[in-house]
Amino acid sequence: MNPVITSDIVIVGAGVVGTSIAYSLIPYDVRVLLLDKNNDVAMGATRANSAIIHAGYDPKPGTLMAKLNVEGNALYEKLCHDLSVPFRRCGSLVLAFSDTERALLEELLDRGIKNHVPDIRILDKDELHRIEPGVSADAVSALYAPSAGIINPWEFCLAQAEVFVRNGGTFLPNCEVTGIRKDTSDPDRFYLLDTPSGTIRARTVILACGIRSDIVHGFLSTPDFSIVPTRGEYYLLDKSEGSRVSHVVFQCPNASGKGVLVAPTVHGNLICGPTSEVLKEDIEDTSTTSAKLSEIKEKAARSVGNISWRDNVRNFSGIRANSTSDDFILREVPDQEGIFEAAGIKSPGLASSPAIGLYMLNLLKEKGIPLPEKKGGYDSTRKKIHFRDMTNEERAELVKKDPSYGRIVCRCEGVTEGEIRDALLSPIPPVSLDAVKRRAGTGMGRCQGGFCGPRIVEMMLDRNKNTAETSGTLPDPSPLSILQDGNGSNLFFEREAEKEVES
Repeated sequence: MNPVITSDIVIVGAGVVGTSIAYSLIPYDVRVLLLDKNNDVAMGATRANSAIIHAGYDPKPGTLMAKLNVEGNALYEKLCHDLSVPFRRCGSLVLAFSDTERALLEELLDRGIKNHVPDIRILDKDELHRIEPGVSADAVSALYAPSAGIINPWEFCLAQAEVFVRNGGTFLPNCEVTGIRKDTSDPDRFYLLDTPSGTIRARTVILACGIRSDIVHGFLSTPDFSIVPTRGEYYLLDKSEGSRVSHVVFQCPNASGKGVLVAPTVHGNLICGPTSEVLKEDIEDTSTTSAKLSEIKEKAARSVGNISWRDNVRNFSGIRANSTSDDFILREVPDQEGIFEAAGIKSPGLASSPAIGLYMLNLLKEKGIPLPEKKGGYDSTRKKIHFRDMTNEERAELVKKDPSYGRIVCRCEGVTEGEIRDALLSPIPPVSLDAVKRRAGTGMGRCQGGFCGPRIVEMMLDRNKNTAETSGTLPDPSPLSILQDGNGSNLFFEREAEKEVES
């Protein structure tokens, strides 16, 4: 029988919203437990989105979305510097191809001004094509928002989680919450969370459950909102296409969202998408379809011509947690004292997430949740080596200190043995090749891990063996424990014939 785990605060969901909340709690002397049903952080919408830090002109003025988008955007520069996460404030353009769309730009400009988006303005055709010559000659004007940026979303999420754990927080993967109930035997108002790891007991619970937000809310009461899981498909093109545009290029938004964008990534690739398709059956279906991928090609070509689709590196899709609410849902759950939720975090959720973390922190304080400050201090920063971004002099000095940084393992992305070793020794150890990818950037190039994958598996097995020998605990040193990504994606299996011989 699994023991009862007691914590002061439990956060359910380790996407970028859950980890932002966890990160905001680092300065406080409370026991915080971060749970996720998957085997790693950033396994939902956080790892499969446009990777855009929106400027904030799109949300309706006066909403939480408008307020937190602009506030969150402003926080990214310092946060990413402190966490050693790639971020670039490249600016965004919303193209207009007609007088009708030009009028829509005026509406977006008015929204942006009301939302306090800095330096937003409309460009005429000449200025547009001067600062972004890669866009279609048919574009007659554009809304320019220089504060928009691009980021590596899963690395940002992971960095917050790693710093949270390093400062005393606890992350429990593979810990799906299947029920929440009040502990009726205890007068101090505890909640009991049912999970495969046992029962978790806490006075304060924060739900950040993405596309499952209404389902988990339903464990407590009938939700007054519904999540509308919406799949968006993407093209990720090779770095040879990465310089085709230098800004995030949008078309005028419609009822389905901000439309298909064309944008550079912080790694130097080109990303195109997303589509918009409501999922009514399997809400976690991240497959891609030929019809939707063709739609991306057609719509992207309207903004940027001559994209070389044959230089595609990968297609993928992510599920957005759209909802029946026209705003973020950030609150204490009605009639459930001590239960808080961050639900319906659709676009611009990534841009807003740092501000959402602070908003939820202030909400806890307003509701009287005890949050004594740590007396021993804390460190909310992270130092990470990005070998390919260093100067030759910096590389030489590093290799002199540690030769493992001089051995390239991932040739496509220039990732070294030392960087992979650092990833394997993360405060949240990776259990899959894709988890190493999210930490070190391996397997993201043309060969998609075909060259470096076997060597990384060897390094994972060595790590597991050494950990098992020194601590006597998991991770499992067997090759059967190595995954490609999520649970069930095993790379190695035992042969049935070998099992029969052993028995």
